[in-house]
This record gives sequence, structure tokens and C-alpha cells, in this order.
Amino acid sequence: MSGGIAYVFDEKGEMSVNCNKDMVSLQTLTEPNEIDFVKAMLQRHLAATQSTFAQRILANWEESLPKFVCVMPKDYERMLKLLKEVESGGLSGEEALMSAFELNISDVSRVSGN
Repeated sequence: MSGGIAYVFDEKGEMSVNCNKDMVSLQTLTEPNEIDFVKAMLQRHLAATQSTFAQRILANWEESLPKFVCVMPKDYERMLKLLKEVESGGLSGEEALMSAFELNISDVSRVSGN
């Protein structure tokens, strides 16, 4: 994983002991958009592969949903927050990205150091 969000089906509940929590945060899926996105991805996967595993997850969606973990790189999460901040200040597009990038460079809490 490099710079993006991963959604992991943590059926056994072992994700928190099997990842570097200095670099990522683990979050439950609570946002309706995010839940719909994950479900749609599973549906596309099922349609393309006929996966019995995906079929089982979707057939038991209400029980399966709490087993999903959003793996969010801390650097990426910080950039998303900075981007929202500068957009709320009136910037958009390339200008907003560059402003968020500049704010990020000066942030000493960055995990990766770059």
C-alpha cells in the first residue's frame, strides 16, 4: 500500500496486531459513502470472478460489515484534512492541492519524513 486507503476484511479480528500502527490508523466503516463504495467493489468483484467468498460476504452483509477495517496511512489522512481546510478557505483544484502540499511539508508530525 502506498499513499491510498485499503479496505480489509478482517474476519478473525487480527488486523490490529498485524500492521504498523505508527504508519497507519485502523478505522471502522461508518460513512454511508464509504460503505456503499466497499459494497459496490465487492459486487463488481463477484460479477467478474464469481468468488464464493465475495458472495458469502454480500449474502451476510449486515454481519460482515463490522469486520471490514479501513487502513488509512497517517500521511495520507493528514493531506486529506489539509486539503479540506484549504478548500474551506476558498481554494480549489490545483491551487488547493499545492497549498495543502506546502502546509504538509512544514508539518513536523509527518510519519514518512518526505
